[in-house]
Amino acid sequence: MARTTRSTGPAKGQSTLSFHSKVTKNVGHDAKKAALSPSVSKVELPPTPAEADTVDDVTPTQVETEAEELEAEEEVVDPERASEAELKAEKMTDAHINKYWKGIEKERMAPRVHQEGLSTHEKILRYFDVSSQYGPCIGITRTRRWQRAEKLGLNPPIEVLAVLLKEDKNKNKDFEKAQMDKIMGSIAVGATA
Repeated sequence: MARTTRSTGPAKGQSTLSFHSKVTKNVGHDAKKAALSPSVSKVELPPTPAEADTVDDVTPTQVETEAEELEAEEEVVDPERASEAELKAEKMTDAHINKYWKGIEKERMAPRVHQEGLSTHEKILRYFDVSSQYGPCIGITRTRRWQRAEKLGLNPPIEVLAVLLKEDKNKNKDFEKAQMDKIMGSIAVGATA
């Protein structure tokens, strides 16, 4: 029988961990000086009541006017880009939308399970919901998510916007909220859907 040796100390070449000493890192001399010396900055104090009389008064109408102008500029840019995409999406036919979905299905190796009862529109929107490259789907409507992805240059599928516009024309507001958002909302609130 082979003789075994038991060691009570650490193995050779391996040191014992110690948490009692101070951990240090190799830092350059300039970095140490910068970390130790306090940074000097000029702090501007608010004006005292006596000085407040000499400060130029800004009327609330000027501030409100500037804020309204900024909002108006933002609104002018957004509808213009959205209208181009919306016009293109409105021209899209159901045949084109079905062709888009069949192309997605063709990429899969196996058929989708548990989606037999869903319409093509719902399948397309759920596929958009789980496509993480367009950002999170929780806490935002599908239309706003599509528009945000478009603004960021992520090229979301125009077919998704077409489906959303068609459902909006049918007055179906249930399609605006992602299925995942509905599930998370019911869990967070504790309600059953």
